[in-house]
Amino acid sequence: MVLSVPIKKLSPNAKGKVRYRFVVDVGRDPETGKRKQLTRTFATLREAKVAYAYLTHRRYEGTLVAPNNITVDEWLDQWIAEKAEDLEETTINSYAATLDRVRSKLGCIRLQGLAEEDVRAWVEWALREGRVRSGRAGAGLGVISVEMSLARLKDALNRAVKRHLVAVNVAQEVTIPRKTRKAERLTKTVAPPWTETEVHSFVLAVQDDRLRAPLLLSLMGLRPAEVCGLRSALVRHRPGQGPLERHQHADDDGEQDGGGEEREVRCRRAAASIARAGQ
Repeated sequence: MVLSVPIKKLSPNAKGKVRYRFVVDVGRDPETGKRKQLTRTFATLREAKVAYAYLTHRRYEGTLVAPNNITVDEWLDQWIAEKAEDLEETTINSYAATLDRVRSKLGCIRLQGLAEEDVRAWVEWALREGRVRSGRAGAGLGVISVEMSLARLKDALNRAVKRHLVAVNVAQEVTIPRKTRKAERLTKTVAPPWTETEVHSFVLAVQDDRLRAPLLLSLMGLRPAEVCGLRSALVRHRPGQGPLERHQHADDDGEQDGGGEEREVRCRRAAASIARAGQ
């Protein structure tokens, strides 16, 4: 019998059963550059034909995922290393810390074996008893902490999909249950923002403090990192409009990041004057 596809009919095995086998190219190994092949064996010719058609179609579409033994831990290491080329060290450290919560339960699982149920089980565990540090070890993590870790895991799996390491992002549809969010809001103590009277009292209290300028700037829409990195050359005055503080992100070497953030924040003349004087 002549087969229309390159499927080989195998000799009967010890149990007398005939099987069918084919081999397809699945691209080249990104590490070694060597050609990679996938061998599949089936009990019937029909099953073999269906699988061969599916795999060759995915290959021509560029969506074929070759089997691999990469674990979640190993892929997260690779993903963080890739991100380190574009992000600041503090951001990478934050990513690593949030993903450490995931590694403890999911790190040893094969990346291609990771299922949505595994991710959901991790979310439930993290909310119930995921805290491993401080005096509250064994207690549940907060919703925001779990959500941050879940978001980073989704980012890493999205990249794995683009690299054809997995077919789908199994964490994409996993979310924090609405009931859990509501329960935390009802029990969490939220500090109310300062009133105008309290802000006025604070401004008067720091009148003679050597850190008066950064303290005032922190009340005017600047983030802590922006206040700490502010250079007096970026503080200028526009006639008739009041002092403006122009913030542009700079890297660790002091070079301006062309793709970074640049914005202007209106501040009080007193704070601007002190900042320009370098006090």
